[in-house]
Amino acid sequence: MKGARRHWVLLLMLAFVQAAGVMPAAAHGAPGAPSPQDPAAGRAISIKLLDAPESRRADPRAHAYIVDHVTPGSTIERRVEVTNKSSTPMHVNVYAAAATIAKGEFTFAPEHTPNELTGWTSLDTTGLDLAASETARVRTTIQVPRDAAAGERYGVIWAQTGNPTDRSHTLTVLGRVGVRMYVDVGPGGEPPSDFRIERLYPTRSRDGREEVRARIHNTGGRALDISGALSLLDGPGGQHAGPFSAAKTGTTLGPGDRGEVVVPLDAPLPNGPWTAELALRSGLVEHTTRATITFPTTPGSIGAVAAVAQEEDFPTPAVAWLSALALAALCLLLSRFLRRRR
Repeated sequence: MKGARRHWVLLLMLAFVQAAGVMPAAAHGAPGAPSPQDPAAGRAISIKLLDAPESRRADPRAHAYIVDHVTPGSTIERRVEVTNKSSTPMHVNVYAAAATIAKGEFTFAPEHTPNELTGWTSLDTTGLDLAASETARVRTTIQVPRDAAAGERYGVIWAQTGNPTDRSHTLTVLGRVGVRMYVDVGPGGEPPSDFRIERLYPTRSRDGREEVRARIHNTGGRALDISGALSLLDGPGGQHAGPFSAAKTGTTLGPGDRGEVVVPLDAPLPNGPWTAELALRSGLVEHTTRATITFPTTPGSIGAVAAVAQEEDFPTPAVAWLSALALAALCLLLSRFLRRRR
């Protein structure tokens, strides 16, 4: 009996370690990713998301953007905070506008362009008069119709300011900053999120700069914002370099899309060979791959790649708990087996 208990306790501890070892820590505040910004926007205003759903407290994307999965007929609410960072009073318009994902980018529609998601979205105020350095909060409500079709929609909550056209200003200059919206609608649980690094290769740009590029495939059912870093190891003379951040940390891929992540090197390095280690992530999904690379000498060309290592997969919480449940089931079976032997 004592021996059976010892085996049961040992396996239960292993199940707990299996689950705890891969569960992400809770997030604290918004990540470093900036809010989407119109090219004309200055630094006079800022906007940030204040709320994230409890189920996504460990997901850094949900602290920067409105990311959620809801069933038809659901209502969700989020608050955004708008700040006048200038030294003068300012009027700020707040509104929702459409967005799309195309060619690896989250693309903002012009001005107040609507779409299905913006039609479901309402704000408790659309105009703010902010004194210098003043902050105000705006509540966003998204009401999904009961007959809404399944699928993910995209949009942005914008804060916009600018000089209106008058006799002394014949050109209107607008600036806006915003919070992205990724709202998936459908019955049951949320579609899984995942991606695959299909190819990693070195290049030399036309201006002579060394780069590492990765071909990414979104294999899941939700849009992804890919970011990450590259480290170069075991180079000529045992050199190490990096980590280097991806140039387009806002690379966004819709479900099924493919795109590239480009990592430029900020200083000239020997051509190689190098061991390139690239770690990419979107929210809680992270993958790492390694390859032996040699940078090309000719600008605008592709270098050599050898010894590509198998990609390292970091399991999601769902996978972690399934593993824990499997170990717990083994505990139960072993306990019953030992009791029968007695």
